[in-house]
Amino acid sequence: MSNGLSRRDFNKLLLSGVAGSTIGLFGNSGTLFGATSKRVVVIGGGFGGASAAKYLRKLDPTIQVTLVEPKSVYHTCPFSNWVLSGLKNMEDIAHFYDVLRNRYKVNVIADTAVSIDADKSSVTLQTGKTLYFDRLIVAPGIDFKYDSVQGYSENVANSVMPHAWQAGPQTILLHKQLQAMPNGGKVFISAPANPFRCPPGPYERASLIARYLKEQKPLSKVIIFDAKESFSKQGLFKQAWERLYPGMIEWRASTMGGKVVSVDAATMTVTTEFGAEKGDVINIIPAQKAGKIAVDAGLTDASGWCPINPISFESTLHPGIHVIGDAAIAGAMPKSGFAASSQGKVAAAAIVRLFQGKVPAPPSLVNTCYSLIDKNYAISVAGVYKLAMTGIVEIKGSGGLTPMNADADQLEQEAMFAQGWYDNISQDVWG
Repeated sequence: MSNGLSRRDFNKLLLSGVAGSTIGLFGNSGTLFGATSKRVVVIGGGFGGASAAKYLRKLDPTIQVTLVEPKSVYHTCPFSNWVLSGLKNMEDIAHFYDVLRNRYKVNVIADTAVSIDADKSSVTLQTGKTLYFDRLIVAPGIDFKYDSVQGYSENVANSVMPHAWQAGPQTILLHKQLQAMPNGGKVFISAPANPFRCPPGPYERASLIARYLKEQKPLSKVIIFDAKESFSKQGLFKQAWERLYPGMIEWRASTMGGKVVSVDAATMTVTTEFGAEKGDVINIIPAQKAGKIAVDAGLTDASGWCPINPISFESTLHPGIHVIGDAAIAGAMPKSGFAASSQGKVAAAAIVRLFQGKVPAPPSLVNTCYSLIDKNYAISVAGVYKLAMTGIVEIKGSGGLTPMNADADQLEQEAMFAQGWYDNISQDVWG
């Protein structure tokens, strides 16, 4: 990092919560307390939606905020790979809505939003209830293009070849499959083409599965079938694999037999352009798109994602509706939990200003992503983003990667920062 902020200092800011709040978000906002009660409905209680709901109430307690989320317990995708390795359990990544409900007076409804009527400014829930809004925030996360891999389906994912890209039952299933596989078995991970949720995630997963296998089943191997020619933090991951798991992790680029075109759940086989191979545990992470409610509401374009105005995250297709998190087309920002939380705060501040008849203030946005390789070995990437004529762009020199020449103490410190980051953002979003 440059611009007077070192990686060490940036990480300290993350632990203290300063960078966890969107940089510059409130600097020019003035007093953000309104006099007229408005209604905002938020669909989705993940990093983005919960952040938006909380910060709307913090910025203007007169706004009536309703959060619609079917899960009473939200398990995060960040740190779910740690569960697979046995370093964490599901309780460690579980979060609740009690604080949002009781302290911030968010009306949390445990239900599923099934339709949006943009003309009537209403949301219909699965139970039949209708909610009306002055502004709507949609944070639906992702859905999967199961047909991107022939033979793959939601049923196959839930029973035989989990994607585990939404933390919950499939995380548990994949963990149990790893425990049951033989020593000397093969674990296949199929990583999709960009864009998708958490770009470094498949490679952290491979690392932590290898960690488990090294301890419990050392004759086993992890093979990553990749639909891409390169991946996030590639040099750092490969360096770590050579140091910690020599010969245990094999990465295949798309042109080297990495693109999985079909699977056979009955025979536990994957087929690439180079032929078929049998595995003992098969983790298919399919191509992705915006969550179903966004697609059904006409908030997506031909890409399957949601175009937005980056100053407010308001949909360019349906005015009055804001889309945040993984579902949004957010320029240079990756699809991550930290990015979603940052965007939720931007949308909240923008909505408060719009209710006041003001133009939203141009924000700065933040993202960082830690990847654990071993218990005391982690790497990270960080960045700060701003608005430009072309949309959201990364500020040059604002971020960066863990250095390739980082020593053991630095890598151990990154692992400590990873835990601190998770604790901090969890508190910021749900605490």
